[in-house]
Amino acid sequence: MGAKREVELKLELARGGQQKLKGAPAPEGFAAERAATRALRSIYFDTPDRALRKAKWSLRVRRVGRKWVQTVKAGTGVTGGMSRPREAEVEVAGPAPDLTLILEPLMREGLWQLIDGQPLAPVFETAMRRTIRMFTRESDGSTIEMALDAGEIVAGERQQPLFEAELELKSGDPAALFELAGRLPALACARFSRLSKAGRGYLLAAGERADTGPVNATEASLAADTALAPAFRAILLSCMDQIAGNRDTVLDSDDPEGPHQLRVGLRRLRSALKVHHRLLDPEIRKELDAAARDLALAVGELRDLDVLVEEIVEPAMAVARLGPDAGLLDDAGLVRRVETARLAARKSLRDRLSGPAVNELLFRLGALAHGAGWREDGEQPAATTTVGTFAVDALEKRWKSASQLAARMDELTLEERHDLRKELKKLRYAVEFFRSAFPARKVKPFLARLKTLQDVFGYLNDVVMAGKLAGMVAAVDRKPPVGSQVETALAAGFVLGWHEARAAHAFENARTLWDETKRARRFWRD
Repeated sequence: MGAKREVELKLELARGGQQKLKGAPAPEGFAAERAATRALRSIYFDTPDRALRKAKWSLRVRRVGRKWVQTVKAGTGVTGGMSRPREAEVEVAGPAPDLTLILEPLMREGLWQLIDGQPLAPVFETAMRRTIRMFTRESDGSTIEMALDAGEIVAGERQQPLFEAELELKSGDPAALFELAGRLPALACARFSRLSKAGRGYLLAAGERADTGPVNATEASLAADTALAPAFRAILLSCMDQIAGNRDTVLDSDDPEGPHQLRVGLRRLRSALKVHHRLLDPEIRKELDAAARDLALAVGELRDLDVLVEEIVEPAMAVARLGPDAGLLDDAGLVRRVETARLAARKSLRDRLSGPAVNELLFRLGALAHGAGWREDGEQPAATTTVGTFAVDALEKRWKSASQLAARMDELTLEERHDLRKELKKLRYAVEFFRSAFPARKVKPFLARLKTLQDVFGYLNDVVMAGKLAGMVAAVDRKPPVGSQVETALAAGFVLGWHEARAAHAFENARTLWDETKRARRFWRD
């Protein structure tokens, strides 16, 4: 059997979610066959130095009934819950690999090169009860296999339970995967998998824990001659990965970088929808943008309080404690008030993220990435435009939007300064979307200036946001104050005054930085 390209959506489930999916009726627009369950035992092999793991390949032998099937996969990473490895399968005589039976030359030769004469040995096993359901989308006959796996991964003495749903496209439109997922209520709150079974098994074998920390934006590698449709898909999947991963981080930890990166992911998404608006159905783009905006506002409540604690209150109070009037300032009372608000915001956000809103957005974005919701009126340029051509126009538009506001920098109101900051963010995101289509030596200096300028305006916005402190001090406490109301108010006043003085100097820097950025070469015009 030759190599093929798998398209899978992987989701983590609770035990109860599996039971619901086994007997769930086919959603509207889909037909479903009866579920069938069987036992699977899979043995994963690698070299002593884990050459396959390092290259993101996997080699397994799986018992299916009375047969043993060998599977080689290349490109086993998971992005936005999606896995698209190349795969080659062949039946073998027993529970050991036979590389001579791989028929696809590129897979066979690639595997031999990775192994480089080293011995292969079992690294871990999976033992699963797999329930299979086949779904067919009635509109076009796209077929999807839903595999519900319940079992464990075993590596020596270590064991780890696993409950997972895999939706694999067997034929037809990849958007059907996300349409089906969005119409199955049991998947409404499922988490997108960050790892394949092979990835989990390797971590277990090494005694390592899965990374549940913040997920930064990944850069899509887009050559200038890349067609626009796959480029937009790559950008959307990058945004999805950042949103889904940081949803998990916020739910699982108090790390302030989690809400920060979640808000960044949502803002990148909104910028991507704006930049590529000519490709999209206007109503669908509007709906998705509104959903991302509403979620970003909820995340922003916690993120603003994180900033208030760590970047506004704590730096200023560190200075105040060294001054002669430190004894007059009740910084503990001030911090307690902000922390109380932060705890409430974190609980509220976790409640929101535990509900169906995130997956509703992500499933719709996955379908959009594969063409569902694109314009059909002949005006979208996806079929005829390359990334290089499209990027020049998109970057020029974003530059003009920012420069029109910046030209009046000395006259801007506080609200207009915030608008300029948002325009600079949009310009930066657009540069990051398309940077790989231009020479790095030209992009890097411009992007560095832009980041610095954005940071300055970010600080200016944080100082404006710090005005919330006055309201927090004035609020009635349910708990007895650590210090007097007057001393707490004095601490808040010191914080605001200290930052306002620094903000005046920062604004002068912003003017200078903009002048430098304006004179810098716009790399997309070369």
